[in-house]
This record gives sequence, structure tokens and C-alpha cells, in this order.
Amino acid sequence: MSSDPNAHFDQTVLDLIEHSPTGAVPSTPAYQDALKRLYASHQAYADADHKDGHVTARSLTRLPVFHADNLDALIAGQITPEALETNASIYSRYVQSLPADRRPRAETSRLMVAGKPVQHRAKHVGDAKVVAHDPLHTLFLVPGTGPHPGIAGNYLYGFVLQVTADAATSPWTLQVHDSDDGVAQFETATLPAALAKLQEVLASAPFNLDELESLDFRLL
Repeated sequence: MSSDPNAHFDQTVLDLIEHSPTGAVPSTPAYQDALKRLYASHQAYADADHKDGHVTARSLTRLPVFHADNLDALIAGQITPEALETNASIYSRYVQSLPADRRPRAETSRLMVAGKPVQHRAKHVGDAKVVAHDPLHTLFLVPGTGPHPGIAGNYLYGFVLQVTADAATSPWTLQVHDSDDGVAQFETATLPAALAKLQEVLASAPFNLDELESLDFRLL
């Protein structure tokens, strides 16, 4: 049995949030104090889908994470980065996972999150036609929150980014974003290290962005 005198009531509040269709909690001081404790311990977050609502971290553990469906093949060295599933396709899978009433809002974030299709630029070097590939920029989405709520469905979104055009020498960055200006960033020297960190992030969801500091991210 917990020695925390608030533990039983806080558990009741978590149950209340999960059984409310909007994540609502009474505005009385006792409930509001419980919310402060639950937010501080990362057990509850502001609900991205309902104004003034809340969502529990344990309910978000049941949600899937999204990344390129052939990411494991890249990690195993079986494909090159250019062969990864596109950001648009990853984002479409995320949208289809949401309840139907939340999909229109998710679509309003598509350009911000998935971006425009990659364009491969061709040029001629002597008689040879060379295609210059854009730096790797692959999307992932995980349940969670930040200084601001996530996008529809209570998701954070992020990228593995190749910083310069030369993949052999480029530094690499992982960024994770909430729906506004909350950003956590990790930098490393190689793609394998970036992909290993991505696996840590995916395995750690759900989380608040500030929890990523334990994985060597810094908040921007």
C-alpha cells in the first residue's frame, strides 16, 4: 500500500479522466490540486482534442507509434535511406488510425508535419546524368505532450534529419515537436547513432518533451 496520503484520490481522478468523453475534471480545489500533482508526475497531460480537458499517460500507452514501415530494414543495412517510406505515407497511416471525428483536424496539420514531397534534382556531369538526393528527413509520431498539447490524437511529431547534403560526413539531428513551439533536440555524428536514439524515443512513449532530457535531448 502506498504511503502517499493522496494516492487513492489521485487514482480516482485518473479514472475520472479516462471515463469522461472530454477528459473533464471538477473545478473544486481538491480536484485541481490532484491535477497539479498528476501533471507534475507526468501521469496526466492537457488533452489536445478537448479544450480544458485532460488525458492520462496510461491511456496513451495503448496508442501506436508511427515511423517509416521499412525502418528496420534501414537499421539492418538492407536498404538505403532513399528507399524509406515517405513522410506523406507515414502521416496518412497516422490519420487513418484516429477516430473519424479527429481526422479533419489532423489533415490541417499535414503540411506542417509531413511537408512537401521530396523532389530529386537531376543534373549532368559530363555525359552522365546525376540525381542529387535531398538530405534524409524522415518522420515519426509518438503519443505525448510538451509545453503545449500535441497534434490531433495527443501525438508529438519528429524527424531524423541529415544536417548537410553529404550523408557520409553529415551530422544528424533528432527533433521532437508539440503542436506549437515546444521542441526537444538531440545531435549526433552518425546515422546509426541517430537511428539508435530514435528507437529509444519510440520505446519511451508516451512522454512530456521535458522527459527527453533523460535521453540527452535539450529543449529549444
